[in-house]
Amino acid sequence: MRLVQLTIPAGKRETILAALDDEEIDYVVTDETSGREFTGVVYFPLPANAVEPVLDRLQEEGISDDAYTVVVDAETVISRKFDRLEEKYATDDVEEDRISRQELRTEADEMTPTFWIYVTMTLISAFVATAGLLLDSPAVVVGSMVIAPLIGPALGASVGTVVNDEEMVREGLVYQALGVGLAIAGSAVLAWVLKTAHLVPPGLTLTSIGEINERLAPDLLSLIIALGAGVAGVLSLSTGVSTALVGVMIAAALIPPAAAAGIALAWGLPLAGLGSTVLVLVNITSVNFAGLVTLWYMGYRPDQWFEEAAAQRELLRNAALFAVAMIVLSSFLVGTSVTAFQTATFETEVQNDLDELLDDPAHEEYQLLSTEVRMTEDFPFRHHERVIVTVGRTDEAASRSAVTDEIYAVVDEHSEREVAVQVRYIDVDERGATGEFDPRLAGERDAAIGQGSYSGTVA
Repeated sequence: MRLVQLTIPAGKRETILAALDDEEIDYVVTDETSGREFTGVVYFPLPANAVEPVLDRLQEEGISDDAYTVVVDAETVISRKFDRLEEKYATDDVEEDRISRQELRTEADEMTPTFWIYVTMTLISAFVATAGLLLDSPAVVVGSMVIAPLIGPALGASVGTVVNDEEMVREGLVYQALGVGLAIAGSAVLAWVLKTAHLVPPGLTLTSIGEINERLAPDLLSLIIALGAGVAGVLSLSTGVSTALVGVMIAAALIPPAAAAGIALAWGLPLAGLGSTVLVLVNITSVNFAGLVTLWYMGYRPDQWFEEAAAQRELLRNAALFAVAMIVLSSFLVGTSVTAFQTATFETEVQNDLDELLDDPAHEEYQLLSTEVRMTEDFPFRHHERVIVTVGRTDEAASRSAVTDEIYAVVDEHSEREVAVQVRYIDVDERGATGEFDPRLAGERDAAIGQGSYSGTVA
């Protein structure tokens, strides 16, 4: 519910009150004694979804932008007329739950902080995300998302498009580009300083950090996150629901990948940062595209009917640009997704066939302990480079060459490219009725490896 306070221009008093009576709206009028061009102030409650049509009607009656119109939340309205007013404006579609165009515009504008606050908060968010990624700490990375002020510009550009506000569109797009650029540059500088000052372990490889590794080679599922963030952001804004949590979701699509790209640059791995950079661009175009489509679907239009055609042209143009960019960039994600699928399939097939091979009674003196597939470092399209198979041997007299050849044949069968195979043998001393060797006894296995009781064959 809303309480509207409207100043009445001179000569428009009877017209405005007649319009309110025609809409069956309760109102209270006070006289204006300041001697200016206004003769009074009228107060009236409205359901949230009635604010836009009523204000549009009053604007048609002569209320100009020079008049003061204040819309505030109302906790409770007790009135039979108000109950009938709610029934009058009740609908069965999505427009019933949305706020007015005027409120939407104000909310979107207020969500973007001033320039220096925006720059500072974005850099702080990028610094925290960089630290969280290097620490491999999901909690710290989530904290960086809470700080990021990216939801305002992301939604502001969409709102400006549907209400035909070019200044709001321009500001939203510029702030988004600035925010992403600052996040990548700030993360790169901080990561370089940490590396140079030896505040991170020397020789640290980015692939050994899970939080970074998953963002250096993103897959197509990342697109769903960005589209969901855009739709959820618009719905939360347009229905008056708190946007704090949705802001975290939008930041999740932008800040961590931008920080990962900056870290890759600091490590001198620009190709590794390419995957994260593309992910950021895909996400930012997806958020804007989803926001535009959702706002238009919810029925938001400019306040002047002759502006609607211009706004529709602008919407179609921007939506087409975002859609094309999203499709082109997503082709990169399709490539990484296909590569990841092929690698996962290779690992599964090799593991299953090795299990079957060493479970054969002919090889009862052997036990498959582990299979490890190591990847190349050519981000973002990585592929398997080496397979390390660890086999437990309970009979020291057992021949290893034949089994090694069979293991190599299994790996070679499933690999489309040449891959190195290393087989490690561990002597297992098994006494008493202990049953089969348990490969989960990693302590015994590691101790055996440490004592050198394994051998390796590289093909």
